[in-house]
Amino acid sequence: MQNTQDYQSEFLSYLENFSKNREPKNLYQPINYILKLGGKRLRPVLTLMSADIFNCDYKKALDAALSIEIFHNFSLVHDDIMDAAPLRRGQLTVHEKWDVNTGILSGDAMLIMAYQLFENYDPQVFQALAKLFSKTALEVCEGQQYDVDFETRDDVTIPEYLKMIEYKTAVLVGAAMQMGAIIAKASEQDQNGIYEFGRLLGIAFQLQDDYLDAFGNPETFGKQVGGDIIENKKTFLYLKALQFLDGSKKNQLEQLFTVNLEDNFEKIETVKQFFIESGSAEATQQEIENYTKKAFLVLETLNISDDKKLLLKSFGTNLMTRKV
Repeated sequence: MQNTQDYQSEFLSYLENFSKNREPKNLYQPINYILKLGGKRLRPVLTLMSADIFNCDYKKALDAALSIEIFHNFSLVHDDIMDAAPLRRGQLTVHEKWDVNTGILSGDAMLIMAYQLFENYDPQVFQALAKLFSKTALEVCEGQQYDVDFETRDDVTIPEYLKMIEYKTAVLVGAAMQMGAIIAKASEQDQNGIYEFGRLLGIAFQLQDDYLDAFGNPETFGKQVGGDIIENKKTFLYLKALQFLDGSKKNQLEQLFTVNLEDNFEKIETVKQFFIESGSAEATQQEIENYTKKAFLVLETLNISDDKKLLLKSFGTNLMTRKV
């Protein structure tokens, strides 16, 4: 088994070779730009790690890992257009650096390129990867639509929110891991098990992201702290606070999430105080722990050595205690 840095390094080398200059430049330059903007590279690392876990040369999973990363970035390009977001990872978004039409077309090309990479596998593996990818890609679109719908709804429930982050974020983490298992020709039971581990970890990961958005360190988080509060996003923190608060405090929090203030600092600090006082911040941390524990329970069903289970557990623990 390799360590996370080894997988990451191997993947980045593979990505570098893939990102060649092609014509027409205005189609491919934005693709190379977004792919090289950085990010955690969590999903491709998980694909390589999963292949290795099931006794396959992890380098055989590089095309699938690249496919997952291209698809993830395709979704970001289109999400940024929908959100009219000016920045991504501290740099101009594709539609800002070029224009909206370029962002749409380059995104479309990325989706096709993601599928193309499966052609490098034998027919049986290709079919299994493509089937999983199609299912997952559609679920990600469904998750994005739920997210958009929630912006104009004031009756979003916690189960609905959890379903949204499952589809928008967690299923892709699960698929990334299952792809590694498919390439390693693991049993169907193990393929489904590693998917479930990734899905549950993905929900915990997104809840942690929501928590860090409010309470993270601005110097390490990598995004604007309080961004979700400024955008009035109905996160788990917000929904849980509404559940715990009553009377004037509940009304005050709801009111804060209907306005855009010039002084965002005051709004962020007031909302964070509501999250803490209501018990929502603590409840969110507890939920992160619950989903992480559920993911670890799934590990017991996998036909892998205890050392490998411990490795996956350690990876999950590090993910949930991260500050970025």
